[in-house]
Amino acid sequence: MVASKMNKDAQMREAINQKLIETGERECLEEWLRAKLTECGWKDQLKAHCKEVIKEKGLEHITVDDLVAEITPKGRALVPDSVKKELLQRIRTFLAQHASL
Repeated sequence: MVASKMNKDAQMREAINQKLIETGERECLEEWLRAKLTECGWKDQLKAHCKEVIKEKGLEHITVDDLVAEITPKGRALVPDSVKKELLQRIRTFLAQHASL
């Protein structure tokens, strides 16, 4: 039963994602998110963290995949709650307008 719920959730996420892509809303949300993250200093903070990690590990001892794995948790944590909430609200509004999913 748990597996079927997870499968149903995955199908729902895929349907929502497909609708976002088809309507062009996903691209609009991505542009909005990029602007908000730059505006709040997230991009600069993450860039500084990347430099710290590279300096600590040494440029010749780190791959792009290693760097991504290292910075991803901090990158997610640095996104302001207000940005997360507004993005979620924008997605909810989109879903309400496209309730036929």
